[in-house]
Amino acid sequence: MSAKTWRLPTVVLICGAAILALNMGTRQTFGLFLEPMTAELGIGRGNFALAIAVQNLIWGFLTPVFSVFADRYGTARCVAFGGIVYICGLLIMALGDSVFALHLGGGVLVGIAVAACGFPLVLSAVARSVPPERRSAALGIASAGGSVGQFLLLPFTQITMGWLGWVGALVVLAALSALIVPLSAALAGKPATASSSDLTLGAAVTEARRHRGYQLLTGGFFVCGFHVAFIATHLPAYINTFGLDPLVGASALGIIGFFNIIGGLLAGYLGGRYRKKYLLSGIYLARAVSIVLFMIAPKTELAVWLFSASFGLLWLSTVPLTSGLVGDVFGARYMATLFGIVMFSHQIGSFFGAWLGGISYDMTGSYDAVWIMAVALGLLAAALHWPIADRPVAEARAPA
Repeated sequence: MSAKTWRLPTVVLICGAAILALNMGTRQTFGLFLEPMTAELGIGRGNFALAIAVQNLIWGFLTPVFSVFADRYGTARCVAFGGIVYICGLLIMALGDSVFALHLGGGVLVGIAVAACGFPLVLSAVARSVPPERRSAALGIASAGGSVGQFLLLPFTQITMGWLGWVGALVVLAALSALIVPLSAALAGKPATASSSDLTLGAAVTEARRHRGYQLLTGGFFVCGFHVAFIATHLPAYINTFGLDPLVGASALGIIGFFNIIGGLLAGYLGGRYRKKYLLSGIYLARAVSIVLFMIAPKTELAVWLFSASFGLLWLSTVPLTSGLVGDVFGARYMATLFGIVMFSHQIGSFFGAWLGGISYDMTGSYDAVWIMAVALGLLAAALHWPIADRPVAEARAPA
C-alpha cells in the first residue's frame, strides 16, 4: 500500500477505529483475570485492584504528555510505541509469576500503553484527515471502535481462557496488540506547520486554559469518568446484592458495551447537525434520570436490561461530542494536546468513581450514597455544558 493510500481519510478512519478497538477492548478484559490470577499466584484481590488503579492513574497522567509529543512530532510514533509497550506489559503480566510482575506489567506498562495510543491521539489524527463538515461523524465512528473492541474481546478472551488458561489468553492478547504497530502507519505525519498567524502549542494551551468553555468542558468530563468507572466496577456486585443470578450482573456490562456502539455512532451523527454542547447537556441529564429510575424500580432482570441498554446508549457517546467540541472551538492542529488535558480530568473522575464505590460499600454495606452522588453530578454536568461558548476562537481573535 502506497504512502498516499495510507493517508486516505477512509483508511485513517478504519485504522484509527481498529487501534481503539484493540486498545480499549484489551484493557476492559482485565477483570476476567482477577479470580484465576489471584488464586494461582496466592495474592489478595486488593493487590490486583491496586495494579488496575495504578494503570488508570498513569493513563490519565501521561495522556497529555503523549498528546503534546504527538502534536509536535507526529501521532504514529506515539501509537506505535504504545503498541510495543502493550506487548511487553501483557507478556510480563503473563509470565512474571509475582506481584511485582503484575504491577509492572498490568499496572505501569499497560497504563503507559493505553495513554500512548488512546482516544486523544487517534481522534486528533482522524479529525485532521476529514473536512470539518464530516468531522463529527468520523469521530463518532472512530470512537465506536473502542466499544466494538470491548464487545468482541470480552467473550473472545473468556473463551480463550477456557482453552489455554489465563497465561495463554494474555499471550494471545499480546499478539493482537502487536497489530497496533502496523496500523499506526495510517496516522503518520505531523500536523501542518503553523503559519505566522497561528498560535504556538504553549500559547494554544494558555488560551484554552483561560477559555471559560474549556474549563466547563473539562469539569464536565470528570463526571463522565466518575459514572463510567463506578458502574463498570460495581454494577455486577450491586445487582448480586438483590439475589439475582450472577450471570445477570455479568451480562449487564455486555449489554452496555453493545448499546455503546449505537450510542457512539448516533452521537457522531447528531453532533454534525446540532450544537454539541446541548447534546452533551442532554446526555448527562438523561444519565441522571436513568439512574433515578433504576434506583426506584423493582430490581428484576427486566429492570437491569433496560438500565443497561439506556446507559449503554449514553456510555461513551460523550467522547465524539467532547473531542469534537474541542476541535470546533480550538481547531484540529493541537487537538490531541487539548483533548488530552480534558481526558486527564476524565481519569481523575474514574479514580474517584471506582474508589468511592468501594469505600461506600465497606462503610455502609450499600452503594446508595454513590448512586445519589452520581445523580447529582449528572445534573451538575448538564448545567455546566449548557452555557459553553462554542464559537471558534480563531473567529474571536480575528480583527473586526
